[in-house]
Amino acid sequence: MVASALLVSAALTAPAAAASPSPGTSPSAKPPAKMSAVGGARLAEPGTQVNPAPGVPVLPKGISARSWIVADAESGEVLAAHNAHWRLAPASTLKMLFADTLLPKWPKTAKHKVKLSDLAGVGPGSSMVGIKEDETYTVHDLWLGVFLRSGNDAVHVLSAMNGGVEPTVAEMNKHAEELQALDTHVVSPDGYDAPKQVSSAYDLTLIARSGMQKKDFREYASTVRAKFPGETKKNKKGKKVRESFEIQNTNRLLTGDAGLPVYKGIAGVKNGNTTNAGATFTGVAERDGRVLLVTVMNPEKDGHNEVYKETAKLFDWGFEAAGKVEPVGELVPPKGAQAGGPSASPGQAGGSAQGAGGGEKPVASAPAGGSSGIGVALSLTGGVLALLAGAAYLVNRRWPLPDLVRRRPRD
Repeated sequence: MVASALLVSAALTAPAAAASPSPGTSPSAKPPAKMSAVGGARLAEPGTQVNPAPGVPVLPKGISARSWIVADAESGEVLAAHNAHWRLAPASTLKMLFADTLLPKWPKTAKHKVKLSDLAGVGPGSSMVGIKEDETYTVHDLWLGVFLRSGNDAVHVLSAMNGGVEPTVAEMNKHAEELQALDTHVVSPDGYDAPKQVSSAYDLTLIARSGMQKKDFREYASTVRAKFPGETKKNKKGKKVRESFEIQNTNRLLTGDAGLPVYKGIAGVKNGNTTNAGATFTGVAERDGRVLLVTVMNPEKDGHNEVYKETAKLFDWGFEAAGKVEPVGELVPPKGAQAGGPSASPGQAGGSAQGAGGGEKPVASAPAGGSSGIGVALSLTGGVLALLAGAAYLVNRRWPLPDLVRRRPRD
């Protein structure tokens, strides 16, 4: 059964990989006439791709993004897309790839004392969480800084712990290739504008899907607010003290904002905004047991929170259209998952076996220091042998999301 599954999977996935062109790494002014065919031939076409049919809701009006995609996070079906493979500047959504690549490297409790050299290369005007030289932080603190405040300073400290920016960028590019995120080229690990740094709505969705396989990734991505260590100072008595300050997630669908309510069912993932990229966002949300991923890149409308408003409209359409609309493509599995290789193992880059075989224990809540009990993790259960579950995954190309962090309604 496993051997048959491998053969079927290879036969199914080979055409998509073979059809993928190798475009340059510079963003284009308008979508190319032909783009990557990874995920299906329709996704290589410019413009909006959707299959209208009786009972399928009409796509929402007023979507001005240069590129967007709506996909089922578990089946991988792409329900609709617009210029899905257009290579654009990603901004801080690229931090999802940074986290998916580096998160497994250190335990949360590991500590690091920051040196001035750790912060070298942080771009002017960067988003910062407020890391100070000669202060010690846990890895948990640093990841909170990355996910909640989109802190480029936290990214650079973690990169320094990983041997530096250059090897970190190399690992990120290698991991993107493993995920088949072939539109992506990393130059700066924090997503700061850099020549030839690009990704696509399709790739960012693949990356988010991979990240959501990891428990820590899910918890950080769904944390609304947390405490972050401040600077050590002397109090009035001359004693050294170090107080914490509160940080809040910059994902406005998770926190809400003026004129923008919290999106029901939202569970992450990451937003970004730079001069070259404009506003970018990838989100994951659950409704009635269905989990969708939406990525929106660079809305042309400049209204306040426009990227979130357009994302919410696409989520609403996706939840209404799911099960009715014929997909226009799919989110492909990682290369290792196609061959039954190491990428299918729990907790690793692109890992899916933990979802298929129920290998992780259920998580009671997202305890990332001050999330106020908002996130809850619901475990996918199953008594099937992991080997058979893995074979079924290869045949059906489904990627169950284990213990997906979901939001509780506010009291």
